[in-house]
Amino acid sequence: MSLSVDAPAGEALDVLSRFRVEFYECLYARADALFELTDAVLCADGPVKTLVELSLAVEHRRGHGALYAALDRGWTEPTRLRRALAGLPLPRAADGRVVLAVDVSNWLRPDAPTSDDRLFCHVYGRGDRKTDQLIPGWPYSFVGAMETGRTSWVALLDAVRLGPADDATAVTAAQLRDVIRRLTQAGHWHPGDPEILIVMDSGYDVAYLSHALADLPVVLVGRLRSDRVMLRDPGPARSGPKGGRPRRHGGVLTFAKPDSWHEPDVTAVTDTTRYGKAQAIAWDRMHPRLTHRGPWLDHAQEELPVLHGTLIRLKVERLPGDRDPKPVWLWCSATAATSAQVDLWWQSFLRRFDLEHTFRLMKQTLGWTAPQVRHADTADLWTWLVIAAHTQLRLARPLAEDLRRPWERRTEPRRLTPARVRRGFRNLRPTTACPAAAPKPSRPGPGRPPGSKNSNRAKRHDVGKTVKRAETIKEHQARRG
Repeated sequence: MSLSVDAPAGEALDVLSRFRVEFYECLYARADALFELTDAVLCADGPVKTLVELSLAVEHRRGHGALYAALDRGWTEPTRLRRALAGLPLPRAADGRVVLAVDVSNWLRPDAPTSDDRLFCHVYGRGDRKTDQLIPGWPYSFVGAMETGRTSWVALLDAVRLGPADDATAVTAAQLRDVIRRLTQAGHWHPGDPEILIVMDSGYDVAYLSHALADLPVVLVGRLRSDRVMLRDPGPARSGPKGGRPRRHGGVLTFAKPDSWHEPDVTAVTDTTRYGKAQAIAWDRMHPRLTHRGPWLDHAQEELPVLHGTLIRLKVERLPGDRDPKPVWLWCSATAATSAQVDLWWQSFLRRFDLEHTFRLMKQTLGWTAPQVRHADTADLWTWLVIAAHTQLRLARPLAEDLRRPWERRTEPRRLTPARVRRGFRNLRPTTACPAAAPKPSRPGPGRPPGSKNSNRAKRHDVGKTVKRAETIKEHQARRG
């Protein structure tokens, strides 16, 4: 089921209204205040900079005290909201398959020593140094469904905050498994349909994830660093008087040494409007050398598996702002690929950058990281409110009018960006379902007596992992024993 941007207005309005009612039913405490806070995010004039300014929006009929109390004492059920998101119409690729992207975005909180569960988040190009930095914050892992073509729209399906005791690879594997299960239950995939494609960047262990999700109808495509190596299959077994164990690995293909490359199995050249000529060469049945490190420490068998896949080298003619772009190395968990499949995989990987546009919209326009909240639970609640707001923008896409500024370019009908759909959401809101009840008259509390000081100092929390992962299998076995 897919809701096209050219869908009838009545159908799109019904889907949007149903989701607003389902979202309201997912709010178990302070539901009215949280629902109107989300509407204020959607209807506010300009980007969201502070929380208190949202209380001045017409859609937020309560005071600023109710706003802060709702975030402090409110409660939403993420499991039910995840099911509601999975039940919505999803975008699909040109061949009808579902394409998912997973990535981590950080909510940086460097000057918040009283905030709990902060980790050191890796960021690049922040501040004057323009180098890699580790800054305290809350990292969130997002999963979204990609559209086809050049667009900045993504259907967000899940978000999980990585805690100090979590292993990022294990959390990602469990998160993707849950998302696939919910999509299957919602009827987005049936036996016989094309396999779901999952794309990810180089920060993920794509080989381990392909092994952990081998029982699911998925194909994984991940980027590899340019300093990696891959292994071929061993040649014919050598016979000799002493025999011996057959080899498990063949020759080495070093990315940085073209002399080590053998003849590719697939070569595809595609003319693109944005990147010029894109050349993709692929080698079949290439596998990484696995060691008992990281997530493989818990592998039940002593001998690690050999995970065959397709190695792809993508070279484009040009990139925006880069005259001499470097090649991109990809590894796909599927084998025996055709030229059409290789093109589908690298083009789907490039669609992953639409998720980066979504992160920028959430931070710069919807104000995801704007509130200076203290507790991680409050950050989780606000994150789900922003996801619900972004989802409503996506569902309102066929309904919004182009409220174009005089200096902005005209766009095709129903081809608006998320920010321009938000600009007209205030006009759409009265036609949708608004289940929040009107506020009751109340009287503000007395507050803190003048001249008194807060005698209860907030607890300070350390930053970083609380559980250090073992480096070797012997250390891992010693801890378990």
